[in-house]
Amino acid sequence: MVIGGGIFGLSCAWEMTRRGAHVRLYEADHVGAGASGGQVGALAPHAPDPWNEKKQVQLDSLLMASDFWAGVEDASGQPTGYARTGRLQPVTDSDALTPRIAAAAHRWPDGIGMRLTDAPASVLAAPGLWLQDDLTARLNPRAALAALAAAIRAKGGEVIEGNPAPAEDLHPTLWATGIDGLAALNDATGRAIGKGVKGQSALLDFAAPDSPQIFADGLYIVPHDDGTTAVGSTSENEFSHDQPDALLDDLISRARELCPTLADAPVIERWAGIRPRARSRAPILGPWPDRPGHFVANGGFKIGFGMAQVIARMMADLILDGRDTVPDGFRVT
Repeated sequence: MVIGGGIFGLSCAWEMTRRGAHVRLYEADHVGAGASGGQVGALAPHAPDPWNEKKQVQLDSLLMASDFWAGVEDASGQPTGYARTGRLQPVTDSDALTPRIAAAAHRWPDGIGMRLTDAPASVLAAPGLWLQDDLTARLNPRAALAALAAAIRAKGGEVIEGNPAPAEDLHPTLWATGIDGLAALNDATGRAIGKGVKGQSALLDFAAPDSPQIFADGLYIVPHDDGTTAVGSTSENEFSHDQPDALLDDLISRARELCPTLADAPVIERWAGIRPRARSRAPILGPWPDRPGHFVANGGFKIGFGMAQVIARMMADLILDGRDTVPDGFRVT
């Protein structure tokens, strides 16, 4: 049994279904009702300098993404919006980027690197110098979640929406329940394992499906394959509600200033949600302390979609095969 219809719950359920397990997933509301149901969908790597275990795991996951999402599309017959279109970042000090470019050449696979360009192939990029990477990808979060649910069903699994999980203690059970799950872990362990952070984003009516996404000072501008462009996101540690507000207006204004071609693009939708962030800033994976047969996959925050492939593999290894491949820095305890 899997509880939670966000990216961690669905990707883990799909991986276990794909391996031949019969999986029943419960989502109390609807697939993508929580933090995973946003608009941005940036699958972007951490800076390659300095290097650490978390960055290596994320790199492994990003390199798995193409085959993972192709498999989901094949099983479901539905698009996910996945494409490795790259990323552009505006440059103010090119000399300072020399170590980063060198680190990417060392750490990333051949043919996937970073470089400086003053002629980016993007209708979004204004004239100037940009840092371009070939590793960053994008997907449409809601389409990807819907395709995952359809793939699970197509392979004989169950995705039950609009119903909370049953009260009986079934083994094994995977809890992928976002901020509610973090609160439950905090209570169960008596420690501050994680908390919610508010994020806001917007969807603009602007088509640039083949353009690299743009990132600048926490601002993501991600063109999708359906003729829209997502703008996000805020990271608010203090908030009084979970609805869009004036901070999103500021974010949209920043996006229009950075990319003048967006100046007249209509806002189609505004979104806000509370994302689960672990105190360690790494995903939280593994057995639930003192609850035999229960497991946790949480703490996706901003990197949930980018890490989903490798997390699904780790949790399937642990739950189905009893093989623990979870890095020490990702453990619940």
